[in-house]
Amino acid sequence: MSRTGTVVRDTKETAIRVEVDLDGAGKVEVSTGIPFFDHMLDQLGRHGRLDLTIQADGDLQIDEHHTVEDVGIALGQALAEAWGDRSGVERFGDAQVPIDEALTRVAIDLSGRPYLVWDVDVPIQLIGTFETSLVKHFWESVVANARITLHVQNVSGDNTHHVFESVFKACAVALRRAVATTDRGGVPSTKGVLQ
Repeated sequence: MSRTGTVVRDTKETAIRVEVDLDGAGKVEVSTGIPFFDHMLDQLGRHGRLDLTIQADGDLQIDEHHTVEDVGIALGQALAEAWGDRSGVERFGDAQVPIDEALTRVAIDLSGRPYLVWDVDVPIQLIGTFETSLVKHFWESVVANARITLHVQNVSGDNTHHVFESVFKACAVALRRAVATTDRGGVPSTKGVLQ
C-alpha cells in the first residue's frame, strides 16, 4: 500500500507543489527560492527518510513569509494524506539530535489534534536574509495541517544555524519513528480513531 501525498497550492501569493513518500529513501528535491529554508527542508527529507519534492514560486519580492507559510501548509496536508487514518503506524516518535554545541529534543504524536509547544531561543534574527522567526511559523503551519502534536525543545546552542539544523533533524528522526509501520495493525488509539 502506497503511503504518499501530493498537494498543489496556488494562491495570488504562491504556487506550490509538494510530494511526499513516507516509505522513501531520503531522496529530496527542494526549490523554494530561499536557500537557507531549502537547506532545512533537505535535512527534513533526508533524515526523515522521506522522498520529498517541494517546488515553490512565491512573492519573494515582498518577503519570505508567504512562501514559508504556504510550504508548511502544503507539506502538512501532504503528510496527512500520506498517512491517511494513521492505521498501522507507531503513532509516537521522539529524538534528540546534537549539532556541535546545539542540542534539540523533539516528541511527535500523530494524534489528529494539532498542538505545538515551541521552546527554542534564537540567538540572532537573520541568517543571511532569512528571518529566523519564520521557522516557528513554518512548524505551526505543518502542525495545523498535518494535525499532529509536536513538542520542540532546544536544550543548548549559540550558533543559530546549528540550532535550527538540530531542530529540523530532530523533527525528521522523530517523524520517521512515528510513521514507522507496526505489525499490530489498526489505529493506535483506545478510541479507535485519531482525530
